[in-house]
Amino acid sequence: MTKSKSIYHITLAGVLCAIGIIIPIFSPIKITLDPMSFTLASHVAVFLAMFISPAVGAAVALGTTLGFFLGGFTLPVVLRALSHIIFVSIGAVYLQKHPDLLDFKQTVSNRGLKILLFGCWVSVIHAVCEALIVIPFYGALSMGEAIRLIVLLVGVGSFVHSMVDFAISLLIWKPVSGTMRKAKLV
Repeated sequence: MTKSKSIYHITLAGVLCAIGIIIPIFSPIKITLDPMSFTLASHVAVFLAMFISPAVGAAVALGTTLGFFLGGFTLPVVLRALSHIIFVSIGAVYLQKHPDLLDFKQTVSNRGLKILLFGCWVSVIHAVCEALIVIPFYGALSMGEAIRLIVLLVGVGSFVHSMVDFAISLLIWKPVSGTMRKAKLV
């Protein structure tokens, strides 16, 4: 990585970390149903970072975890935020191998379907990681209550929340990616 590219990525990571820290603290649209929290756009900074590179994605996932910690969220919610490093890293590595997927200057057949499938795939990983994180906290509940909390509220809730924030991220990424420095730099 060139020095210029490295500085550029550090700058982008810093800006996205700041956004990722501010959103959970100040968002007016948040619903907390412990162990679940729905904070609109709380994944947007992480998804945008994932679109840039694995290193930027990992750094921003750590930064957003700090945002949930400073926002006074419960330990399960903070640890769920920390688990984002897994889906972000996997998604960013995939995007590095398939850079044309989010390069809207290029023509890609079935791009919409491919992006939808990518978003679903990443959101499933996201939801599974978050559900696994809360098992030690809520696994001692009755089977019915554990399924309701872990599988439905956290698992399905995380998937839906992830897909909504993925869509918001794409709406931001499409025009912004065209104004960023040369595609070689990003």
